[in-house]
This record gives sequence, structure tokens and C-alpha cells, in this order.
Amino acid sequence: MASETDNASPHFDRLALIGVGLIGSSIARAARRADLATTIVGCARTAKTRDKAMELGIVDAMYENPAEAVAGADLVIVCSHLGSYATVGKAIASSLMPGAIVSDVGSVKGCVARDLGPHIPDGVHLVPGHPVSGSEKSGPEAGFAELFDGRWWILTPGEEADTQAVQRLTAFVQALGSRVEIMAASRHDLVLAITSHLPHLIAYNIVNTADDMETVTQGEVVKYSAGGFRDFTRIAASDPEFWRDVFLNNRDAVLETLGRFTEDLLALQRAIRWGQGDNLLRQFSQARDIRQRIIQAGQDTDAPDFGRRPGQPVKPD
Repeated sequence: MASETDNASPHFDRLALIGVGLIGSSIARAARRADLATTIVGCARTAKTRDKAMELGIVDAMYENPAEAVAGADLVIVCSHLGSYATVGKAIASSLMPGAIVSDVGSVKGCVARDLGPHIPDGVHLVPGHPVSGSEKSGPEAGFAELFDGRWWILTPGEEADTQAVQRLTAFVQALGSRVEIMAASRHDLVLAITSHLPHLIAYNIVNTADDMETVTQGEVVKYSAGGFRDFTRIAASDPEFWRDVFLNNRDAVLETLGRFTEDLLALQRAIRWGQGDNLLRQFSQARDIRQRIIQAGQDTDAPDFGRRPGQPVKPD
């Protein structure tokens, strides 16, 4: 990939971020750190968010109207919920500058061509993307420049995408600190269904199940939260609106992986019921080996509490 981006400048004149929550504000901070944009502007629906972004100094200007934010921008990154893409696309269509690159950070990629693509005019380059990093925190104050360091940022440009636009966005993302992978949108959605979407679905479900159990009060759940359940609650603290949109837009892949997970869970249930210790030991050992591979790949550490410390930003899987 490095050879492809040697002649692609990662610097843009005007970077417009549609949404300045965790990911948008982190992009702004990382872009400031690496001097990747002459001007950085943002867009947010609420005055509270706009004021906070300006107060933090992560942008040069904030707008309520997406069309105003993207005017004159040579790089636009949509950082709002997946359910907003069609509305955002319609709002910015007539204001996009010829030659501009439009990308996004959504956790589902198949829907980008469907919802955002039809509103991208000729001469503007759509290169969907997804930084595989984040936390359960939200809002401009949750972002930090190091969020993307050493993490993967997947681009799903499609066969018809402009090569130079892809190369330039790749250079930009790498300058933010990320490693870049190019893949098809359908493959991305299947991979993320198992590595991200299904774990969140399980987390929401197990937390609600524990709360609903007649023999366990809510107070006892909180009081006796051991490490495993505590980490499930951390994941389940993620933005409900965001995850609603993820599951609705990646329905097929999530249902496919959920079906496989259910079959495997039933197999574990049978092993426990029939006292098949060797079977359980084999599966648990395999899972531990996978955890070690994640650490060796630099996607987490083996420090206590999964590398987290009180007061430090959380960087989940």
C-alpha cells in the first residue's frame, strides 16, 4: 500500500466532519496532531454539541446545516448514525465541491452505496470507510487523537472508485495513525458481524437477562459484578441509537452469524449437561489461544483489566 500512496498528499485544504462525536472529534484531533488540514469544520444538530466542539478547540467552525459545512471542502467524512445517511446525502449533494472526496466511518458498509451513493454528484468521489476502533463513550469530549494509532481502518471503495481518490484517502488515514485494509463491502459486513456486531448484541442481551432474572435483584447484579459481567456492561453502555442502526442495516450478516453462534452455544450446553470435560477444555483452550493471537497482533494488551487504567481512555475491541 505504501508504494501506491507515495505521490498522494494526505493534506486537505478543508476537512468537513458531519458529526463530531467520539469518532468525528477523534479524527479532528488526529488531523490537528499531524497537520492534515488547513481548516477543520464540523456539523452537529444540537447547539450543545456545536458549542462543546468549539470550546474544545478541535474545529475552526461548527455548523447546524450540513450544506454549509461541506461548502468548499475537499474532504468530507460522514460521522453520523447510519440511519441519517440518506438525509445527510440529500442535504449536502448540491454543495459538494467537484473533485471532493466523501467518506464515512459507519460500522456497516453495504448500506452506504444504497443511502449515500445516489446523492453523490458526478465528479465527487465516494470512498466508504470504517475505523475499527472506538469506545462506549460518546460526544466531542470523548474523542482523543490516539484512538486510531495502530488500529485498522477498512476502506470499501468498490471497483468503480477513482484510484487517485482512494490513494489520497489512504494516505490521510495512515497519517492519522491507522493501518489501511481494502476489501469488498459485503466481506466487511460479514467480518464485522462476528467481530463487533454480535458481541454487542450478546452484551445487550446478557445484561438485560441478568436484570430480568426473578432471583437476582438489580442491586445484586451491580454489587457482585465480576470482571466478565462488568465488561459486558461496558459494551452494553454503547449508544443505543447507533447500534439500532447497525443491526437494521447489517441484518443478513448478523442473522447468519447469530445462527452459527446459537448452534455453537447449544453444543456447549450439551457438553455441560453431559459432563463432557474434555470437550469443554478443548473449546476453552482454543478460545484462550485466539485471545493471545489478538494480543500478539497488537489489538490489545495482556495487562490487568485488558490494559485499561482508571482515568484513561477505553479502547475496546
